[in-house]
Amino acid sequence: MNNTPKSQRQKTALITGAASGIGYQLAYIFGRNNYNLVLVDKNEQKLTEIAADFAQKFNIVVKNFAKDLSIPTSPTEIFAELQQSSIKVDVLVNNAGFGTYGVFAETDLTTELDMLQVNIVSLTHLTKLFLKDMVEQGYGKILNVASVAAFQPGPLMAVYFATKAYVLSFSEAIAQELEGTGVSVTVLCPGPTATEFQKTAAMEDSKIASVNRMMDTERVAKIGYRSLMANKIVVIPGLRNRILTESVRFTPRNLVTKVVKSMHELKNR
Repeated sequence: MNNTPKSQRQKTALITGAASGIGYQLAYIFGRNNYNLVLVDKNEQKLTEIAADFAQKFNIVVKNFAKDLSIPTSPTEIFAELQQSSIKVDVLVNNAGFGTYGVFAETDLTTELDMLQVNIVSLTHLTKLFLKDMVEQGYGKILNVASVAAFQPGPLMAVYFATKAYVLSFSEAIAQELEGTGVSVTVLCPGPTATEFQKTAAMEDSKIASVNRMMDTERVAKIGYRSLMANKIVVIPGLRNRILTESVRFTPRNLVTKVVKSMHELKNR
């Protein structure tokens, strides 16, 4: 599958955070479109089940890495094993990420350092490792999953919002650098989406976690995939989300932070 020329071989997509949510839906779409898959997630049991399901359903090759991307060595280990197996990655989807909720002075430092590692450092590390081969072969696509959080500061989720601002800025910058190389970069910025994110971040009782405001993961993933294939750079799924992010540009920053804080406060306040 991996030693034939690019034009002849089946393409491969690597997707992080693939065991649930948007990552799972993206993996499903790539598999359905005849991509072989490299799936990364720390949930080994789910990955094994997904691999067996997708391999049979789509008649593709699925390779799993049960890796925790909060561990700094994980990106290098993934890259080295794929090189040893002569697997070339044509599409890199940096989807893995998580958030924390609460007043920064009171939140857990270790959790936040792990979040910085997953949301920023591992994303950057994986991009660095796989991008060189993409440029050399004259083809490749990178999809980085950020958030509408990238467009403004986020009281009560200060570090998470800052990580997504990094992802947006980083993606836009390298997208411009890569013009004319055959490699494209797309950054997907969804709004509130019905995933396990709210539970992981311990913010299920916040106002913004209201289910009726959320998009479903399948719709977000479809928009992300179509936009990636169309070489779009910044993608914000949902008209409401696009209007909100655009309005931030014309609103005083101190008012923006107050509004965001109000949206993240607990419902009973």
